[in-house]
Amino acid sequence: MAPNFMTVHFDEQNPNNEKGKEAGARRSLAGLDYSPLPRITGRSFLLATFVSMGGLLFGYDTGQISGFLEMPDFLDRFAETNSNGEKEFSTVRSGLIVGLLSIGTLIGALVAAPISDRIGRKYSISGWTWIIAIGFVIQISSNRDWVQIMMGRWVAGLGVGALSLLVPMFQAETAPPWIRGAMVCCYQLFITMGIFLAACFNYGTVTHQRNSSASWRIVIGIGWVFTLVLGIGILFLPDTPRFDYRKGKVDRARDTLCKVYGATPNHWAIHTQMEEIDSKLRAESQIKGNPVKEFVQMFKAPRMAYRIFLGMALQMFQQLTGANYFFYYGTTIFSSVSIDSYKTQIILNTINFLVTFIGLYIVEHYGRRKSLIAGSTWMFICFLIFASVGHFALDRGDPTATPKAGVAMIVFACLFILGFATTWGPMIWTIMAEIFPSRYRAKGMALATASNWLWNFLLAFFTPFITKDIDFRYGYVFAGCNLLGGLIVYFFVIEGQGRTLEEIDTMYLERVNPIKSAKWVPPPPEEMSRIRKQAGTDIETAGMHHGSSDDETLARRSGVTDGGHGHKKEEHAGAMHREREQRRVAREIERLREENVMFEQKTAYWDRAHKASERRVGGLNLLKRALLNQPRNNPGLNRLIVWFLDLLDRDDDRRNGGENRDGDDEEDQEDGGQGQ
Repeated sequence: MAPNFMTVHFDEQNPNNEKGKEAGARRSLAGLDYSPLPRITGRSFLLATFVSMGGLLFGYDTGQISGFLEMPDFLDRFAETNSNGEKEFSTVRSGLIVGLLSIGTLIGALVAAPISDRIGRKYSISGWTWIIAIGFVIQISSNRDWVQIMMGRWVAGLGVGALSLLVPMFQAETAPPWIRGAMVCCYQLFITMGIFLAACFNYGTVTHQRNSSASWRIVIGIGWVFTLVLGIGILFLPDTPRFDYRKGKVDRARDTLCKVYGATPNHWAIHTQMEEIDSKLRAESQIKGNPVKEFVQMFKAPRMAYRIFLGMALQMFQQLTGANYFFYYGTTIFSSVSIDSYKTQIILNTINFLVTFIGLYIVEHYGRRKSLIAGSTWMFICFLIFASVGHFALDRGDPTATPKAGVAMIVFACLFILGFATTWGPMIWTIMAEIFPSRYRAKGMALATASNWLWNFLLAFFTPFITKDIDFRYGYVFAGCNLLGGLIVYFFVIEGQGRTLEEIDTMYLERVNPIKSAKWVPPPPEEMSRIRKQAGTDIETAGMHHGSSDDETLARRSGVTDGGHGHKKEEHAGAMHREREQRRVAREIERLREENVMFEQKTAYWDRAHKASERRVGGLNLLKRALLNQPRNNPGLNRLIVWFLDLLDRDDDRRNGGENRDGDDEEDQEDGGQGQ
């Protein structure tokens, strides 16, 4: 029967069938449920879409400002008066209004990490959403003070930056491995949706409320409604299984996994996922206390500095692709080529939104590495042509004199958006959510995301100055950055398609070659545990070095401490002891079963080898007797037969160590005499 695309099968993990036996599935897991699971469930779809509204707020705030800068009422209230008595934004003022959002996002991304580790992912998302709502209120209430608009965008940026960290983290810690890439890419999908909606609302309000403050206040007000929906709705969803498990809520973590996977608690996928979460958390250091010391410890942890700098580099190059060159200043860019800028923005953002759906398919079927490298090459070519046409073919003094050049620039801008929205747009967020281990995920993603927002600000602020001096040749800079970004991916990014977060962490610890990482086969759990011990992060090692006993670890996981709660510790002492003993006995049983399986496998191998050797020896003896019985009338044939018999005898000596050589020679001489 052909496999169903809508289900995920576990035949190779099931030791009760032939595929499982061929794959070496462990017999100790034979009692679990191996039935197929739906590729996507209602709960996983809800988590992917609803939580991604954080991306919608990000995109909405990014897209709306592009249209505001050209609205007559916005210009009249907040722009400067030039020497001709006309209202226009100076490069400094426009750069600050656009770019200060990114300063807020940078701070928000860094601050959100420790808060989310303490209070949880979902409560953090809700709290930061209300910060965005406050920023929107500050902007709406502004009358003629451009600084108030700027500060309102800065406050909103605090929340947007925090959500850019928290939403992909929430999705990655909850999603099944087979759809994790697509689920995290939903964040980018909703970013593009937000940019698209902002462009549509800008066009609608500037058409019907052109000379009224409603042209921009309505757009901001709609964004405020979006914040209410996310801020309240997220409270009705569970937190991530990994965060719940870390806080001792094991049953709740298992229940969430069952609902997201569409599986029973006894299913193989749930069992192995819980086992991997527990194993990885046990392998993490339990240092608590000074945040600065813990931050420094993160860089000293095995392969963490490598991953942090890789994440920061990838986020930097996502900005240097040049996508925000169109999203922030698209209206201004295309007004300079005498084209209806608002309609052009809608066209670009429609393409950006629709083709991101293709990216959801590509990330899970073609992998991260191939897609990003192909995307870099595509965007390099598009920007090269865009910049060349803009600089050499377009009449910048009178763009209407070169209409074909303007159309060509729009076409290649659309083709660029096609490449970005299917590769670098969504997939960088997926990689950011994958490469860090659970304990350092929030902090590592915070630093990487901060890099994104730092470069976002630099581009937003300096783009007006740069384009004023070098016009469309600015595109050559982005073309070169796209090429360099592709090389970074080729040499340094590990392929994470279809792998669990714990397997990806092990790949970095094992220093797997990124170029060959797609073919890497994960070791059994026992080997993965050994790798973590050698890395110095196993819990037993951590306990010896940091004074953390197994009892203390269980107490922390159960929420039991000595600070005024001694009676609670007594109540849980028996349960903790039983849990520790059960885990010890389970590990010992698992070890004995593994040894038994290995013994049976070795016995079966040598039995097959012995039978094959017997068949080979019997065949060679028949061949020797047949050669000895051949007529010896031809001297040349005689020499060939003697040479071949000598070759067979030497082969026997090599196999048998010469033990039977004398007996064989006597037997051969006797047979030879009879043959002659």
